[in-house]
Amino acid sequence: MEKQLLINGSTIIYHLYGQGAPVMLVHGFGEKADVWKEQVSALQSRYSLIVPQLPGSGGSEPLQEVSMESMAEVLKNIFDAELEPGQKPILLGHSMGGYITLAFVEKYEDMLQSFGLIHSSCFADSDEKKETRKKGISFIRQHGVSEFLESTSPNLFSPDTKTNNPGLVKSFLAGLTDIPADTLIDYYKAMMARPDRSNILKNSSLPVLFVLGRHDTAIPLKDGLRQTTFPELSYIHVLEYSGHMGMLEEKSKLNEILLNFFQAPVTHPNHT
Repeated sequence: MEKQLLINGSTIIYHLYGQGAPVMLVHGFGEKADVWKEQVSALQSRYSLIVPQLPGSGGSEPLQEVSMESMAEVLKNIFDAELEPGQKPILLGHSMGGYITLAFVEKYEDMLQSFGLIHSSCFADSDEKKETRKKGISFIRQHGVSEFLESTSPNLFSPDTKTNNPGLVKSFLAGLTDIPADTLIDYYKAMMARPDRSNILKNSSLPVLFVLGRHDTAIPLKDGLRQTTFPELSYIHVLEYSGHMGMLEEKSKLNEILLNFFQAPVTHPNHT
């Protein structure tokens, strides 16, 4: 089911699937909600899935001010509209969606049962990363969205995927042609401006899922692993054949990981 919600003057689209305990899946930069299609197919028989189109993507209107914090407020509004009293959802974010997830946890941790970072990071952009994003903005302005995504998106997949399943990369690209240039530029600026949120992981009492890709060049494995020691209770998984797109590259493995995490204890083993 597709629904709409007016948030601060912008119409935001989100999708509802299945029934059961609530889980929200938040897509990342240069993606739309259908990046989670394999997870929706596997999970909707057991869980109520809430899958937003982030502002500016997938038909959702852009916000006047784009930041990780303002997009976290969008998630809060959707939860307020959809959750029953007393329900505590699980929140999972991929890549930039993970940055938004951490901004949400910073303000609304008590709303959640647990949360997860899928190919994402709590760390702020390094100076090198900021320069890469600035070059990306210049490329988008000069050449447009299609050329930008065609030149960058294949790098999100592992060498194994690109060699043995080139159709997956091609189909992913085919679904991204209608993302506006201004949206991608606003996302880039927001990602460059976001703070380090290591303390959110260090101070959180919630279980945290980390899913990392062995061949991820956007969130290198060594950097992703650094953050996994911060929470009181971490669930850590490395997808051996994935780059940055484990939802598509190792869909069955990720679905298994998610189902196990959803059913895991919500308190530290040493808690009474």
